[in-house]
Amino acid sequence: MTDLELDIGGHELATAFNRLTPDAVFDVVETDGRRCTGRFIILNSYENRVYSLEVDDGTHIVGKFYRPGRWSPEAIEDEHDYMFELADLEIPVATPLTLSDGYTVGEVKGIYYSLYPRVGGRSPQELSDEQVQVLGRFVARMHNVGAANDAPNRPRLTPDWYARRNVDWLIDNSAMDSQTEAVYVATVEALLTRIEPLFEAVPMHRIHGDCHLGNLLWTPSGPTFLDFDDMLIGPAVQDVWMLLPSFDDQGARQRDLFLKAYAEFREFNPLWLRLIEPLRALRFIHYSTWIARRWHDPAFPRTFQYFGTVQYWQREINDLREQIARLDHAPIW
Repeated sequence: MTDLELDIGGHELATAFNRLTPDAVFDVVETDGRRCTGRFIILNSYENRVYSLEVDDGTHIVGKFYRPGRWSPEAIEDEHDYMFELADLEIPVATPLTLSDGYTVGEVKGIYYSLYPRVGGRSPQELSDEQVQVLGRFVARMHNVGAANDAPNRPRLTPDWYARRNVDWLIDNSAMDSQTEAVYVATVEALLTRIEPLFEAVPMHRIHGDCHLGNLLWTPSGPTFLDFDDMLIGPAVQDVWMLLPSFDDQGARQRDLFLKAYAEFREFNPLWLRLIEPLRALRFIHYSTWIARRWHDPAFPRTFQYFGTVQYWQREINDLREQIARLDHAPIW
């Protein structure tokens, strides 16, 4: 399955996780002979259900239960294959455990899941110059691995996938405010007119896709990359700007340090930096559609109370217009 979402009814999607009781989670972890102590923590995740469970030997297992309708088993296996290929080359990633049936993807109550050993460390709030250079080398190596094989069941980070398809879904599902829909759609079209040519001839390969500081743990021995749930086929610069998102002078300086370290292991064409603001804009569009697709989940109306209002869509229009202005005044490479 290569679409952004599998075909599943909204109410079914909303209720599926309610069938996932603590007893079901414990049973999954104990399948391979482990015994849970009963103590667990629900980790922060809107998209999936993620638990850290204590086992009677004093260790902890992280159980990740995928949102129904998000990924097919084959798409999850694409994620896991990439992670194992990285680990084989000693690139620090948290790989899933092999289950008793020899696979890394299980199913309980219609919900796919995988188990991981808990990894220690802290998520950095900001990066030192030395850390930036370390990450540049590791991300280059990750991309070398990413370019070596395909992920046929994963989406592609292109304007078509992350803008046109998302906007079509918003329109078809009446997810936008009627007073602002036409202006929002016209603004997206104005954006796409500018950014689509920039994606032409840019290499696409497997990338982390959501490589921000929250998906990074730092230990005395260095970084560990977490949560490849958004792994996709996309341009290398996506993982660069997500780690170093600032567009001020400090952000530019650290990106330069990062790319000099990156170039020790993999070539990076400076022209690809033109995609940073287009990719940022695509993320805005994708984020709004992500919330709209999840609206049947009770957690989303509680969390995003502002979503769907006239003011929300006006703000989104203004953000996209700001991106267009940045593109119109961007330097010519």
